[in-house]
Amino acid sequence: METGMLWFDNDTRSDLFTKVIRAADYYQRKYGKKPDVCFVHPSAVQDSQRMDGIEIRRSQMVLPNHFWIGLLDHP
Repeated sequence: METGMLWFDNDTRSDLFTKVIRAADYYQRKYGKKPDVCFVHPSAVQDSQRMDGIEIRRSQMVLPNHFWIGLLDHP
């Protein structure tokens, strides 16, 4: 992903799925496209997962409670 949107969500009552969907909904409203990848801090997930068509990947570059969400660069 070359560009994307950084989303912060520290709601302790919501699970990861809810937070990713919340960020994806906002992204889609703002940019007109559904995101297909979201990078999260490694403490948020054990392994890569897919949620509602969005691949969740771990990255040390993303702070806890932050979500780097966008579209993968497809060749």
